[in-house]
Amino acid sequence: MRCVIARYPFDLFKSEVETSMESVRPEPVTAVCVDIGGRVYPVKQVGEVITGQDRRDFTVGEMTRALTRLGFTCHAAPPQLPSAVAPAYGPLAQWGD
Repeated sequence: MRCVIARYPFDLFKSEVETSMESVRPEPVTAVCVDIGGRVYPVKQVGEVITGQDRRDFTVGEMTRALTRLGFTCHAAPPQLPSAVAPAYGPLAQWGD
């Protein structure tokens, strides 16, 4: 699929994005993110890897639109862990847990 990111045209394919991200360790997610290969990545990290551009050169919106058109699932916020996986300590823990 052809798309323009930060005024530069790119031909992106879902399989190539998946292959590019296989060996990349996901950074901590604090904002808009995308599911690729069972892992959750920040959209800006994916954009930097697949375009070779600096993150400051493109917007989250540009990358979100491109990744969604390729068939990836993007989230406005990091997905929440199921309560069974959440730690039983810290500020969210209940007394007596």
